[in-house]
Amino acid sequence: MDPQTLPPDARVVYEKIKAQYQVHFEPLTVQEHRLNILRMSDLEQILDGKNPLKDVAAFPFWVKIWEASLVLADLLLGLPHKEQTTLLELGAGLGVPGLAAAKAGVKASLSDYEEHILDFQRVNAAASAIDDVSFILLDWKNPPEDLPKFDVLAGAEILFREEFFQPLLQVMRRALKPGGVVYLAHDVRRQSLHPFLQMAEKDYVISVVKKRLKSLEEDKTILLTRLQPRS
Repeated sequence: MDPQTLPPDARVVYEKIKAQYQVHFEPLTVQEHRLNILRMSDLEQILDGKNPLKDVAAFPFWVKIWEASLVLADLLLGLPHKEQTTLLELGAGLGVPGLAAAKAGVKASLSDYEEHILDFQRVNAAASAIDDVSFILLDWKNPPEDLPKFDVLAGAEILFREEFFQPLLQVMRRALKPGGVVYLAHDVRRQSLHPFLQMAEKDYVISVVKKRLKSLEEDKTILLTRLQPRS
């Protein structure tokens, strides 16, 4: 991906990012859809010496393309979408699932809690030739009063701090249309998933399936969780 081919407004955002971080574009194919994802070349720039294995909550989850996000993207592409189906990706980070869904014609919105994360999303959308996508600055503890409602909510690797579970449930309640559905994807080893689902089960009918990803380095098992509001 040649950054010079970006539209002028996206190129300005790209140059701002590049002035702060070492970055590169990574091509990514989800089913038949091609994405170009801008990501950091050196995570030490943002880790600043922190050990993510010692403090998971301190790890900037948004900087990585997680296996769970690829599984979630594949799931979203396989859903039977009606015309003008709306989707909000929660804690979208680099935005792979939401952008893949947008490629398939879903009206997608990507959200995260810091403006510079949205800048990466804006560049990734432009680099992937996606025009009809919006970006929402969304702090779960202080969501905007005018938060729209969506047919589908989705998130990959977003459950890592228990203090955010109740705020997230409140955001889901506010942002989901009647008859809507929530899809989450997490590594099977993510221990925070179970306590979150225990909190959610009084308001949602929950189903979970396992997806196995094979790789040369290490096989991964991803849990796909569907939450359907109880009537």
